[in-house]
Amino acid sequence: MLRLVCSLLGLLCPVTVLATAGGVRIVAAENFYGDIASQLAGPHARVASVLRNPDADPHLFETDVATARAVAEADLVIYNGLNYDVWMVRLLAGTRAPHRRVLEAASVLRQPPADGNPHIWYDLDAVEALARAIAGELQQIDPAQEASYAARLRRFSASLRPLRAEIARLRARYAGTPVAATEPVANDLAAALGLQMRERRFQLAEMNATEPSASDTAAFERALKMRSVRVLIYNRQVTGGAVTRLLRIARAAGVPVVGVTETEPAGLDYQHWMLGQLRALEGALSGSRS
Repeated sequence: MLRLVCSLLGLLCPVTVLATAGGVRIVAAENFYGDIASQLAGPHARVASVLRNPDADPHLFETDVATARAVAEADLVIYNGLNYDVWMVRLLAGTRAPHRRVLEAASVLRQPPADGNPHIWYDLDAVEALARAIAGELQQIDPAQEASYAARLRRFSASLRPLRAEIARLRARYAGTPVAATEPVANDLAAALGLQMRERRFQLAEMNATEPSASDTAAFERALKMRSVRVLIYNRQVTGGAVTRLLRIARAAGVPVVGVTETEPAGLDYQHWMLGQLRALEGALSGSRS
């Protein structure tokens, strides 16, 4: 798969074509959705991802003319929903395109997350359901390649089985372990592992860019100092003063720290990205028991 390197390191750059020229034109708001679409479409599509820099804060992204043009010309647009990428909703509303099909990833959920956590790409069931929805859209847009899309969907589903097996293995060993996170980025993955997530009020405040209460911050710091949580998970792309202090306290107390990202790293596909996150969590959990 062709992946063009962003020329302005550390910044969110305009959209870049990731697949071969010709075929169905797909625009994904986030690069993990673009990657999944590329795996399902193969050579029959051009896929462009808007958010793709794992070193930049996706919440600071601002659209540009190139992105608006790509959205206007797309045959299929994929975005997350749940107020995560509202800029895409505005672009769709501002670019009239009768031929365009739109797929909101959150629409595949049986019910919205009760806590409002929009990071649904850390939920393998949601991702597999989205893959089926993308394949269905592709078959509607390009019926001549229906069999190809169906075959690629089967391969994609099969590629998730090692991840599911790894989750089951880790769950059997670590279910019930208390952990905490500065944001609920990987909470769905932690839930799949059976981990007990603590300090949720602080997480939601950080996610919503509001100041955590003094009592919630104090409780979080106390949990780290007393090692009543065994691992601290944090968002590598968003670290403010309060989070930096928590990281410092965790390291001083000997609580293992794991960084996760909201954006798929360059050079990895979705499956290897998630596998890397699982291995990082396993390393931290095993270290917390030493």
